[in-house]
Amino acid sequence: MTPSPDQERADGGGNRPAAAHRGRRRDRELLGLARPQAAPGENDRADAEGKARAFAIEAARVLHDDKCSDVLVLDLRGKSQITDFLVIGSGTSDRQMKSTGEDVAELGEQQGFPAAHHNLREHRADWRVLDLVDVIVHIFEPNTRAFYDLEMMWGDAPDIEWARPGDTPRRGGAFSSDEGE
Repeated sequence: MTPSPDQERADGGGNRPAAAHRGRRRDRELLGLARPQAAPGENDRADAEGKARAFAIEAARVLHDDKCSDVLVLDLRGKSQITDFLVIGSGTSDRQMKSTGEDVAELGEQQGFPAAHHNLREHRADWRVLDLVDVIVHIFEPNTRAFYDLEMMWGDAPDIEWARPGDTPRRGGAFSSDEGE
């Protein structure tokens, strides 16, 4: 059977009529074999969450590189209306915590997560906070961290592994490189 010119255009010049092509697509949909179509904006949201997750991991690594201890990343998606990820670390001095906060703020600027609010300009603080909207970073003096115990408050939030390959645990649950620090 010779296809009509309309059928050739509909199926790209092949021998199968356009109606058969549409019927096959419908069959695949009914059988659940068709690719699911994302809701409008769904892919954008997933992409933004992926970028925020990657940034939270990099922020945790900055805390680690700047000698903060007990660094962790919590996934708050679906648990908090404020943010998606929480990064927590302990510093040893105000100077170290401020410097680390400045390093995280700089990383945020580079990766498209500028700090909406922070307390890095305060003269002395035992708790530094950077609100990067999708990620909030807390850098505590250890006693202040124990007092506020954010880990307990968000105890049902899953931890996200942030350590680089080759990093090994050190005292207090933080990580250090095998290269000797």
